[in-house]
Amino acid sequence: MPKSTLIETERLLLRPPRQNDAAAIFERYASDPEVTRYLGWPRHESVQDTRAFVGFSVAEWARWSVGPVVVIDRESGTLLGSSGLVMESADRAATGYVFARDAWGKGYATESLRAMIALAAEFKVVRLYALCHVDHQASWHVLEKCGFKREGVLPRHSVFPNLSPEPLD
Repeated sequence: MPKSTLIETERLLLRPPRQNDAAAIFERYASDPEVTRYLGWPRHESVQDTRAFVGFSVAEWARWSVGPVVVIDRESGTLLGSSGLVMESADRAATGYVFARDAWGKGYATESLRAMIALAAEFKVVRLYALCHVDHQASWHVLEKCGFKREGVLPRHSVFPNLSPEPLD
């Protein structure tokens, strides 16, 4: 188990989200149609939706001692996005990342994903995976750069609610 809920990387601080983060999460990325396009959760229509996400995060941390994290620029204190581990069992977890548009292309996703891989190792996770829409090339690049392998395309496997109500590849 990690000694702290604060994870520090070279440029980033990763910590559990707090209710007072809700407005920044909503404004920076959760309500942005372009940012949320390929995500597996619906774009937030109100800060109340974001507060519900924070509530879910708090519950995950209480249950597993790990969960979603917000990603903050160490230098400026700006909330850049989020990442985290969602435990499915004691040794299996999913991960992912989402960043505000002005944080794209700066290596933050790679840096935060590497931190999640290290955290998963601390928790002795045997199976760490991420789902990615087949057309999301930038995300594929990050996953592969961090050592994830494409295991195949799962036809009509996951709903990407900001693209379609139907399951997509």
